[in-house]
Amino acid sequence: MRFLLINLLVLSTTLQLPAQKPAPAASKALPARGHQISIALTPLKNCTVYLGSYFGKGMTLVDSARLDAQGQGQFRGANKLTSGIYFVVSPSYTIQFELLMDAKQHFSIVADTTRKESARITGSPDNDLFKQYALFSTEKGKLRQQLEAEYKVSGNAQDSARLRNAMLQTEAELDAYRKNISTKYPQSLLTVLLNTMKRPTPPPVPVVNGKADSLYPYRFVKEHFWDDVMFNDDRLLRTPFFEPKLDDYFKFYVSPDPDSIIAEVKYMLLSARTGKEIYPYLLTKFTNKYINPEYMGQDKVFVYIFEQFYAKGDTVLLNAASRKTITERAYSLMANQLGLPAPQLDLTDTTGAKTSLYQIKAPFTVVAFWDPNCGHCKEEIPRLDSLYRAKWKTKGVAVYSVNIYETEIPAWKKFIAEKKLSPDWIQAYQTKAAKTAEEKAGIPNFRQLYDIFKTPTIYLLDKDKRIIAKQLSLEQFDALMDAKK
Repeated sequence: MRFLLINLLVLSTTLQLPAQKPAPAASKALPARGHQISIALTPLKNCTVYLGSYFGKGMTLVDSARLDAQGQGQFRGANKLTSGIYFVVSPSYTIQFELLMDAKQHFSIVADTTRKESARITGSPDNDLFKQYALFSTEKGKLRQQLEAEYKVSGNAQDSARLRNAMLQTEAELDAYRKNISTKYPQSLLTVLLNTMKRPTPPPVPVVNGKADSLYPYRFVKEHFWDDVMFNDDRLLRTPFFEPKLDDYFKFYVSPDPDSIIAEVKYMLLSARTGKEIYPYLLTKFTNKYINPEYMGQDKVFVYIFEQFYAKGDTVLLNAASRKTITERAYSLMANQLGLPAPQLDLTDTTGAKTSLYQIKAPFTVVAFWDPNCGHCKEEIPRLDSLYRAKWKTKGVAVYSVNIYETEIPAWKKFIAEKKLSPDWIQAYQTKAAKTAEEKAGIPNFRQLYDIFKTPTIYLLDKDKRIIAKQLSLEQFDALMDAKK
C-alpha cells in the first residue's frame, strides 16, 4: 500500500513544500465545526511545528502550532480541514509521522521524534483503524519481502513453487484484510483510501467459441478501474496515490485519440462538479495537459474543455492573466483542428500578385509559416526544400510558403535567393495594408487562425485543403504522405 510505504520510508526525509503561510493559532475557543488537535511532541519545545497534507502529486502546509516549554501545543482553526492523509512536520521541515484527518477533527497526539512509529492518537476512531491496518500491513509487507528475497536465490523448482505460493498467500491475506475493513467500516476514511488505491487484477483470458478473447482482461480492468471512487470527493486530493492512478489510467487504458480522451474528461469533470477542491484541480490538470499536448491532435481536448467549461462560466476560477491566456489559446486552436478545412489565405507573392491557397490543385499542400531571421527556420526551410526537390515534387506536392513579418521583405527575398529555394513554391506574405484592413474589420489574422506562436509552423493539407497534420517533423510529414498513398 503506497501511503504506508511512504509512512515507513519518509521518516527522515526533508520535506520539500511550496511556500505557504500557515494559519495562525486561534486564541479563543473554537466552534465544533472547526479543527482542534492537541499535540505533545517530545523532545521539541519552544518551537513551531506544522501540519501538512498531500495535495495531488505535491504536499502543502495547512496549519502550525507553537509548542511551549513542555513540548505541547494545538493545531486549531475555525474551519474543518479536508479529510485525508496528513503529517506532522518538524521545525526543520522533516516529516515526522502520518495520520488520518477524520471528519470530527478533535483529537490529541502524543509522539516522540526519536520513535516516530510509536505516535499515539486519542479520540479518533479512524486513526485507531488506520494504526491496526498499518501494523498488519507492515507485518505482511516484511514477510513478502523476505519471501521474495528467498525466491530470488532459490535453488530448485520445488522451493521456487513453495515460495511463490507463500507470496501469493500473503497478498491474499492482505487483500482479505482490506476487504474486511471495507465491509465492516464502509463509511470510514480508511475505506475511502483503500478504494481509491486499489486497482483491478486482470482476469485470465477467456475462450469464447474456441477463440481466446485476448482483450477481455484489458476491458475488465478499464471498466473496474474506478469502482467505488467518487470523483467529487475532495479527500481524493489529500492522498499521494489518486493522481498517479489517474495518470496511469490515461496512459494505459485510454486511447490517445482525442475523442476517446474527451469522453473520459467529460465524465470525470461532470462527476467532480460538486467538489469544492477536486473540480478546479482536475479542470486545471486537464487544461495544462492538453493546452500543449504530447501528441498531435490532442489539442482538440483543450478546445472541448474551453467550449464546454470555461466558456460556460468556469473562467471565474481563473485570475485575469490565466483567463486571458486560456481564452486566446483556445481561439487560436479552434480554426486549425485536424480534419477541418484550412483557413483561407489570400496573400501577396514576391511579384506583388495576390495568391490564394484554395487555388492550388495538388494531392497534398504543405503550408509553411516562417521568419527569415529565425535561426531554426534558417535550418528547416532549406531542409524542406531539399525534401521537396528529392521526393515531394514528383508526387505533385505543392508548397505555400509564408513570411510572417511584412517588415522583413528584404531579408525574406535575400534568403530565398541565397538558399535558391524552389521556384515552384508559392512565396507569399501579408502586406501592411491588408493587415491593417483586417484589424479595422475585426477579422482574425492568419497568425491566430493558424496558431503561429513559434516558427517555423508547418501544416499538411489534403487535396480538399483539409488539415491532416501539423507541428510534425519534416520526416514525419513525409512518412504520413507515404502512408496515405
